[in-house]
Amino acid sequence: MHIDTLKSLALDALEELKARDISQLDVSSLTEVTDLMLIASGTSTRHVAALAQNVVEKAKAAGLQPRGVEGGDNADWVLVDLGDVVVHIMLPEARALYDLERLWSDLPSDGFKPDESFEHFEERARMS
Repeated sequence: MHIDTLKSLALDALEELKARDISQLDVSSLTEVTDLMLIASGTSTRHVAALAQNVVEKAKAAGLQPRGVEGGDNADWVLVDLGDVVVHIMLPEARALYDLERLWSDLPSDGFKPDESFEHFEERARMS
């Protein structure tokens, strides 16, 4: 599924159940794990679980099996892995504590490459 379609599907699922403060992070230059992270807040653990479940249901209805779901009922943070898009749904307190937006924005975009030796990475880090 094209990433824009996947993003729209996840955003629609979040907005349908009134997720709050939805943000998007393009992390394609920072990691090979995913291209886009969506971060949203829920008002209670039940709301967080319902938002995650809605994302999963919408993905399945579109023919996409989520790669995984971490967290669940009574969780303050649920992660839904859709491959190219990872959705984080959190209570505001957890979101403020982990501050994923700042964490990912602070990473250098020219960081360690998986095929790069650790020694070469250390040398490059000393030179900068």
